[in-house]
This record gives sequence, structure tokens and C-alpha cells, in this order.
Amino acid sequence: MELGTKIKLGVSSCLLGEKTRYDGGHKWEPFITESWGPHLELLPICPEAECGLGVPREVMRLEGEPQAPRLFTVKTRIDHTGRMLTWTRESLVMLEAEDLWGFIFKSGSPSCGPARVKVYDPQGRPRKQGQGLFAGAFMTTFPLLPVADEVRLHNPQFRDNFIEQLFTLGRWRELLREKWTLADLIAFHTRHKLLLLAHSPKHYRLMGRLLAAAEETPAQRLAARYQALLLAAVRLQATPRKQANVLQHILRYFKKVLSAKEKQELLELIDSYRRGNLPLLGILTLLNHYVRKYGSTYLQEQYFLQPHPVELLLRFHA
Repeated sequence: MELGTKIKLGVSSCLLGEKTRYDGGHKWEPFITESWGPHLELLPICPEAECGLGVPREVMRLEGEPQAPRLFTVKTRIDHTGRMLTWTRESLVMLEAEDLWGFIFKSGSPSCGPARVKVYDPQGRPRKQGQGLFAGAFMTTFPLLPVADEVRLHNPQFRDNFIEQLFTLGRWRELLREKWTLADLIAFHTRHKLLLLAHSPKHYRLMGRLLAAAEETPAQRLAARYQALLLAAVRLQATPRKQANVLQHILRYFKKVLSAKEKQELLELIDSYRRGNLPLLGILTLLNHYVRKYGSTYLQEQYFLQPHPVELLLRFHA
């Protein structure tokens, strides 16, 4: 299930080991460069260093209202909001040309934190209700792109969901690069059926209705509506309950070829996974064995069973 091109991902520079922090240090996350590096093209960005504030630099923080905070140095009380916002506007124009697929931000940063960034009120009390100035502008400019911070990516389920968003977006972009037809779009939708059901049965139904009326919808509008639903669906977490329902759905394709004992074994494994007592790896390995053995073309083409390169070993540890 490899893509035809590498995923291009923006990353806060310090997470890649670059010494761009206010104290001249870094916050290197090895899994980004070592586990993901072979599959991704990583673009390092440090708003604070690149807007001219230098390394090292005085500690800064956000102050005021969480919806429109200002960026102040803590000791000298210099307001760097204008400098940061000017650089951000210019950088977002350049990043649009880079055609990024997503971004990994540094959590808690007054420039890069995507959520729950401290914003200090006039009495000096922090509220974790803000966004970094650059991160907030990035997400407003590119609302459909997958974003995360390194703290959330330490959670295996969230990490898997993030990479699944990236690869789904990648497959979608590959479809759009071709002169696609309605038949191509329906084939794309069919191959993603089980994956979508694991994330959001509601969105899957909405996408089905959209395709049912596709001949009455201009191609550009159809693609835009489908894309919005697709990316909104995979952004939702694939929970054990929803995934277990999909696993039981897959089991129906083997009802005529598996013995009663084999079917009972699969049902017990699925129930154990649903209750949190078994990782998904065991069940998927067994199902993929049955798919290869009994030659189900439909299941062989389902991205649910192989959503991204196995070397990433993400979903299999959930």
C-alpha cells in the first residue's frame, strides 16, 4: 500500500534535533526522524528563530485574550506580536507552494503549540486555552490538513490515527493528480469502505449519498465535497468498538470457507480486542492470512487491512 511519492510534512525544527530552542537546545523526537523518516519528507520550521528573534533568545509567552493573544518577552516586556504575525503571513504563502500534507508542532510553544497553550491574564494567571501564533494561523489557512504535536503522538492510538490521515490524504491526492472519472472515485470509495466505517459510519453514509447523486454534481464540486467528508471522517478516532464491528463484518466473507472452530476462534479474538485485552496485530495478521489463502479480491484491496507501510508498525501496537 505504498504511495507513489513521499509525504511532505512540516515539523517544528527542535523536534528534529535542531538547536533552535530559546535556550539553544532541542527537543529531538527520534520516532519522527528514525521511524518515519524513510517514508516522509520532513520540512523543519522554527517561527521564532526564522522571524529573526535569534538563538538563544529571551523566554516569551502569550498574554491577553486566548482568541487574540499577544507575544511578550517575559523580562524585558517586548511585544513581538507584529514581527511574528508578519513572518507568519509571509511563510504561509510559501508553505502553500510547498504543498504540505500536514504538520507536527511543538506542544506548549507560544508560536507552535496547536492547542492548550498557556495564555496569561493581566494578573499573571495562566489559562491553557490558547494556540501558538503560527500554529493557529496554519490551521486556519489549511483547515483540512492533519496536525499534531509530539505529546499527542506519544499516544499509540493517536499516532496511528495521524499517520492514517496522512496516507489517506496521500491516496486522495494521487487520485486527483490523474484525469479521474466517476468510476475512479467510486473505486476509491469502495477500497476505503472498511477504513471509513472504522472511523465514522456516519460520514461513510454521507459519502455514499453524495456519490449516489454524483451524476448531477459538477466534478469540481463533487471532489471538494467528497474530500471534506473523507478527511473529516479519518480525523475521528477509530475506537476498539468501531474496529471490532468492522472485524466482524470481515468475518462474514469467510463464513463458507472457515470451520466452525476457526470462526469461533476469530469471534473470541475480536471480543478480546474489543475489551482491551488483545492488540489489533494478532487479529489482522490472522485475517490477512485468510485473505491470502482464500483469495478475496475485495478484502485484498481494502485499506483497512493495510492502511500504511507495515514498517511503520503503528496500528499494530494499538
